[in-house]
Amino acid sequence: MQEPAPSPTPAPSLPPTFAGNGNLAIGYNPDGVRHTDSAVPTAPGGAVRHDYAATGPAPGRLGFRWINGSIVAATNTDPRVQVVQYNEDTFVLRQNVCVNWEAPFVYLLFGNEGALLIDSGATANPQHFPLRETVDAIVARWCQMRGRPSTPLTIALTSGEDIAQNQGLKQFIGRPHTTIVPPPLAAMKAHYGFAGASPGATGMIDLGDRIIEVIPTPGTHRDGVSFYDPYCDLLFTGDLLFPGRINIGNDRDYVASLIRLRDFAARNPILFVLGGHIDMMFAPGRFYPRFATSKPYERILQLLPEVIDDALRHAREVQGRDMMLIRPDFVLFNGVSPDQRTSVWPEGVPQITPPYPF
Repeated sequence: MQEPAPSPTPAPSLPPTFAGNGNLAIGYNPDGVRHTDSAVPTAPGGAVRHDYAATGPAPGRLGFRWINGSIVAATNTDPRVQVVQYNEDTFVLRQNVCVNWEAPFVYLLFGNEGALLIDSGATANPQHFPLRETVDAIVARWCQMRGRPSTPLTIALTSGEDIAQNQGLKQFIGRPHTTIVPPPLAAMKAHYGFAGASPGATGMIDLGDRIIEVIPTPGTHRDGVSFYDPYCDLLFTGDLLFPGRINIGNDRDYVASLIRLRDFAARNPILFVLGGHIDMMFAPGRFYPRFATSKPYERILQLLPEVIDDALRHAREVQGRDMMLIRPDFVLFNGVSPDQRTSVWPEGVPQITPPYPF
């Protein structure tokens, strides 16, 4: 009788690699999980404290399609606010393009001691744009998952001058446990500690073990700032740099701000640059006109960090000149109307005609 073949020796299991998330003895995290607490129980016995120390960017997902509006805005029945959960502590919100054609993005970040809302959208009326109601619901759910009765909220703008990002601020006036960074330029500088500081000075917003760095970046607006999240390695740039029509207000400041971001990126890892809008189509150099309420062929939101160098190189080209300049991922307008047109297609940008939308 033939002897049965011996069972193969199982391969030795590798020790799990953790980044300090949760209590290993409780077993919140299965083997190999890093930078996430997706297994936190839905009814924790007490406050759950997350470890935001990370050896790389916390995982998140932006692989989805944004609501693209309707040709006739009045017929649109999509949600007024689209909410996407990038990860457990990071949310991306977008205003419906049929409520406001700029369809601005708003970002909500959580830490152990508070939350940060970056920008507030283009509409003050909560019936048309229920931003506070939406944010309150997200905060309540997050607090339930983390075993907390509440968490304080800070609201900061990439520009208090930008009406596409500051109108929703009115909805949060009088909200308990809420700090609003004052929009006036002098007050904003004093709040972050920019007043009288060196040009390279930065501020910070401490959310509790998740510290958001605030970088002064004027150029499209006098009071422009960008925010850097070292937990997800995300850089939030508002109107300064986004996939769309960038209207330069002061070209000297704009170039200086891009130099500041370039130097910052050389010292800090950046996974994506996330701006305040999308105007570009998926076809390089093609963009939607102002006031369009149907954008079925939008480019994705996230830009790679290399776009900072590209923007700087071409911002220097338009500096001191009244012109528009088309790049694959953005268009610069300096000293000209935002409706400016050109019959000259730029060298080096693939010329692809997008499909007709209807």
